[in-house]
Amino acid sequence: MTEPADEPSEHISVYLRMRAVFGEPGQRSSDARKRVKKSKEGTSVPYGEGRDPRGIEDVLDSLTNRLGWTSSLARADLIGSWSEIAGAETAEHSTPVGIEDGVLTVHCDSTAWATQLRLMRGQITTSIAQRFPDAGIESVKFAGPNAPSWKRGTRSIPGRGPRDTYG
Repeated sequence: MTEPADEPSEHISVYLRMRAVFGEPGQRSSDARKRVKKSKEGTSVPYGEGRDPRGIEDVLDSLTNRLGWTSSLARADLIGSWSEIAGAETAEHSTPVGIEDGVLTVHCDSTAWATQLRLMRGQITTSIAQRFPDAGIESVKFAGPNAPSWKRGTRSIPGRGPRDTYG
């Protein structure tokens, strides 16, 4: 079975169709012109700019920056690495409690440890500023153990408290 001479073979007709659709701009069909107009600048192109794979660290850094998590993560890292900042022995007797309005609050086992840490405040603040700049820590507050309070309970009354009962 031979093909008529006036009809091109199938592969030639496919080639001519592809050339008409995707060929030179002057010879493009209306469908091809619409497709070219729809493509936007900055869209990704295979093997184009910005298509190289990135490491997980770069991806997570860009995600945390975009979502605004850098300060929260830096604060959590700061509290988690308190023993490295203050020293192992000091960290045994002090615990960072929280960060509020740029103030890191640290509870100490005794007033002596709170006083010692107050003397080390400059060194600790400098270390925090160098290692965790995104945390936004402006100052550090060291608190000793709390004294008992007699202001609670069903029979508490306003006034000076237990001072007049001793002695």
